[in-house]
Amino acid sequence: MLGFISAPLFFATTNIVKVFLQCDPVGQVITVMLLIFSVFAWSVMLGKNAELNKLRKLNHTYDRRLRDERKVLDLPESLRNMRNIPYGDLLYDAIEAYWRAESIGKEKGEDSLRARLEHAENALARALAHQCLRYEENMIWLATMVTVAPFMGLLGTVWGVMEAFSAVSLQATASIQTLAPGVSAALLTTIAGLVVAIPSVVGYNVLLNKTKTLTTEIENYASSLADRIELEMDKKTSPSASPINQ
Repeated sequence: MLGFISAPLFFATTNIVKVFLQCDPVGQVITVMLLIFSVFAWSVMLGKNAELNKLRKLNHTYDRRLRDERKVLDLPESLRNMRNIPYGDLLYDAIEAYWRAESIGKEKGEDSLRARLEHAENALARALAHQCLRYEENMIWLATMVTVAPFMGLLGTVWGVMEAFSAVSLQATASIQTLAPGVSAALLTTIAGLVVAIPSVVGYNVLLNKTKTLTTEIENYASSLADRIELEMDKKTSPSASPINQ
């Protein structure tokens, strides 16, 4: 109960605008920069969260459609050419590499099923690395905010306290009334730094967990896609009169 009473009293006796105006130009610049960082960090967190949720939904929808297809090597163009979906991008690159290897192999007279599979797997690996980088895009900015914001707040605090004590030293007498405004203005930058850093570190950890989940899912998808391509290759090379196919 005491906490609910003290919180309104704190905000009633603390005028943030007045404290900001008491800051020296350096403290004001740092505070404004941290405010801009806060807006930027929130935009990155909200945007990245919406992007990852959208990509995961698209991946799962595409995967369900792909499971209904009996053959992935002979997919229609409407289903194969979906580069905006991470799963579709992997499938497109793998199939294109497979048929390209077959075409080049026939021209050279060295067509090999193993070479086709290796080309498809290499294309899968490249596409997988590209999509993982896509998942992690803009995460470095949040990590930067988490690291830089507290130090910028500390810099503003140390600078403000130094300025406050320097101003008091020029006076004949010093009291808490003359020192308090300068110190409170200096501490404002620390508060601003924490306001940026705390949500950023929470958002970074949440987004990092989602990124790891999506990365694991797409790695499993790439592995299963490579298996499907290999199985279809084996079926093509198996004798049509095999007892298994009869």
